Amino acid sequence: MMLKTFKEDVEFIRTVFNKEDEEVLPLHPPYFDNREIELTTECIKSTFVSSVGQFVIDFENKIAEFCGVKRAVACVNGTNALHLCMVLAGIQPGDKVITQPLTFIATANAIKYCSAEPVFVDVDKDTMGLSPEKLEDFLKKNRGIKAVIPMHTFGHPCRIDEIKNICDKYGVILIEDCAESIGSFYKGIHTGNWGESAAMSFNGNKTITTGGGGMLLFNDEKLADRAKHLTTQAKMPHRWEFRHDTVGYNYRMPNLNAALGLAQFEKIDKILSSQRELAEIYKKYFKERFVSGPENARSNYWLQAIRLENRKERDEFLAYTNDNGVMTRPVWTLMTELEMYKNCAHGDLSNAQWLEDRIVNIPSGVRV
Repeated sequence: MMLKTFKEDVEFIRTVFNKEDEEVLPLHPPYFDNREIELTTECIKSTFVSSVGQFVIDFENKIAEFCGVKRAVACVNGTNALHLCMVLAGIQPGDKVITQPLTFIATANAIKYCSAEPVFVDVDKDTMGLSPEKLEDFLKKNRGIKAVIPMHTFGHPCRIDEIKNICDKYGVILIEDCAESIGSFYKGIHTGNWGESAAMSFNGNKTITTGGGGMLLFNDEKLADRAKHLTTQAKMPHRWEFRHDTVGYNYRMPNLNAALGLAQFEKIDKILSSQRELAEIYKKYFKERFVSGPENARSNYWLQAIRLENRKERDEFLAYTNDNGVMTRPVWTLMTELEMYKNCAHGDLSNAQWLEDRIVNIPSGVRV
C-alpha cells in the first residue's frame, strides 16, 4: 500500500512540473533566461570581472532595499558571510556560541573558524528553527554564552522576535543565518533585521543565485563599513600603495557574479510567486504531510518539505523517489551526530531528532 502511495506521489510531482517522461526531476535548479546572458556579457565586455565594479555595488543596494536593511555587503559565499559575522561580533577562541543542531553545516563551521565552541539548542517542530523556549531555558542554567545564531530553515522564519528579546535579556549577541530566507518575512519584517548582523546565501540552488555568493546585512552603518573593509583584505585607500591596517579577507564578491545576481533579482517577484503557488499545490495534495509556513510568517518556500511517519517510511520514500527519477533529500544530519561536533555541549534535542527522522525535501524549482 505504501509503495502505491509513493508511486502516486511521484506521478503527481511529475505532473506539477510537466515532466511525465523519464527525465530526472531535480530538487531546485536555477531559473535563467536571456537576461543573465545579457548582463554577464556586459560585465565581461567591461573587463571589470573581479571584485571591483558597478554590478556588485548595484547588487548590494538592491538587496539592502529589498530586505529593508540600511546596508548590504557582498561576499564570495554565504559561509564567508557567516564567518565575517563572527569576526565582527568579536568571537574569540574558546567563546561559546549557540546555534541549532538542525542546520546546514556552514553555521557550525563558521563558529569553529574562530576557534569558538558551538553549543546546540533544540528547534521548534513547526518552524524547524531555534526554539525560544529551549533557548531561554538553556541560558538560565548556563552562563558565558557570547552569541546566538538561529537559522530560518528552508526559508521558514523562526520566532526571531522572541529570540531577540531573550538575547537582549541575557546580554548575548544575536546573528541571523538568513542563508535560505530571501523573501521571507516574520510579522511583516524581512528576515535579517533583528540581529547585529545577518548572512545570506546565493548558492546555485538558492531562490536567486550568483553562482556562488553571499551577503551580509546590517542596520549599523559603522559595522557595514568595517565589513566592507575586511572583505577587501583590509586595504587602506591610496592611489597606488599597498597598506593594510589589520588581518583582512579576500571575501569580496566578484563583479561577474553580481551581474548574474542582478539579472536574477529582476525576476525575484516572479520566482517567489511561483514558490508560494507551488506550496499551495503541494498543500492540497499532501495535506497533513506538507510542511507549511509557521504562524505570523510569510515564507519564501525555498525548499518544499513533507513529513513522513518515521525514519523507516522516510528512507523508503527517499529510495523510491530517487530510483524513479524524482530527486528528494532528507533534512541534514544533526550537527551533534557528526564526528567533529559530537562532543559539543547541547541541551535536549528531541524536536530536532524527531524532525530528522521525518522531513524530506521534494522538487522545489520554478515551474515554467
